[in-house]
Amino acid sequence: MMKRQLLHTPEGVRDIYNEECEKKQVLQEKLKKAMEQYGYHIIQTPTFEFFDIFGKEIGTTPSKDLYKFFDREGNTLVLRPDITPSIARAAAKYFSEEDMPIRLYYMGNTFINNSSYQGRLKENTQLGAEFIGDNSVDADAELISLAVECLLASGLKEFQLSIGHADFFAGLIEAAGLDEDAIDELRELISNKNFFGVEEVVSNYKMDENLRSLFKMLGRFYFSMEEMAKARLLAADYPKILSAIVRLEELHKVLEVYGIDKYVSYELGMVSDYQYYTGIIFAGYTFGSGEPILKGGRYDHLLSYFGKSAPSIGFAIVIDQLMAALSRQKIQIEVPYQCELIIYAKEHLKEAVALAREIRSNGGNVELVGMDKTHTRADYEAYANRNHRINISYLE
Repeated sequence: MMKRQLLHTPEGVRDIYNEECEKKQVLQEKLKKAMEQYGYHIIQTPTFEFFDIFGKEIGTTPSKDLYKFFDREGNTLVLRPDITPSIARAAAKYFSEEDMPIRLYYMGNTFINNSSYQGRLKENTQLGAEFIGDNSVDADAELISLAVECLLASGLKEFQLSIGHADFFAGLIEAAGLDEDAIDELRELISNKNFFGVEEVVSNYKMDENLRSLFKMLGRFYFSMEEMAKARLLAADYPKILSAIVRLEELHKVLEVYGIDKYVSYELGMVSDYQYYTGIIFAGYTFGSGEPILKGGRYDHLLSYFGKSAPSIGFAIVIDQLMAALSRQKIQIEVPYQCELIIYAKEHLKEAVALAREIRSNGGNVELVGMDKTHTRADYEAYANRNHRINISYLE
């Protein structure tokens, strides 16, 4: 019984092997190439960090969802739930004097202790980009363009990036003077797309009609630029809300230059679980995935927690979600199998090793299998098919 239990993984994590693992590697290489084509440099940060890197003050994952443990000195450590704060810490440490833009990309696993009933993986592979040191709308557009290029490189054809601005919601609650309980309730209602509930909460507060109309826009999707212009007029007396709308309008113009506006829609009601986002926020959606396959946003104050003042924007692709979506959409990830198979009788070992060395020295891949009398040629051919071997040689 104990041996049988040892074969199982804990809930929320799983093994990835054979063809699925090979396809994942190919997909990751395609995404890494897209990052490098935009001039981004790869960076690796530790799998675990000090607790404070992801603490409440920074506005990342709630403490109850973190995997926490202690080192020998009694420090509280955390398996990273999110890689962006780690990149911010590293950038502040190694690029403290850099006053030009910094472009970094990463790939690694994140760990979130979700409730099991949610059916989500607790360990996910993320590949993401961070553009540090530029607060311009051009930087926003570059990151969103890179996100689109990554999804296209993966093989996706139908997807949408929904874009909002953190200050739209922040400006609304500030102008309305809502208390903490109402704000938390609104965040949850918006996250659950329960906009009837949003209207019910807002109806309990006195406010002018323009502000009330702006609150109603929280439930609107796929904003056109005409609708954005209407929102701008309604927000004339609310500088924070107005600034958010103007930024989205400016962004749209630059995205048109990139030629990717067809992949973009606008959602003024968008909120994020990450409290460190300060400007543009966005998420990528496609068929066959109940969760976003990509999330990102601007975080202009995060690096200041680590001693460097630098506006920044970034995004992360959840590789596991992307692979699931590709599979459900019947989009194949082609693996370039190139390994040969040599089956040899014991007396031909020297010859087999020499042949394998020659193939490998010429850049080829080859697997050696000693001949077993209990197996037939049909068995070896079936083995070669299962393992995608492109050629079989027999030394008998």
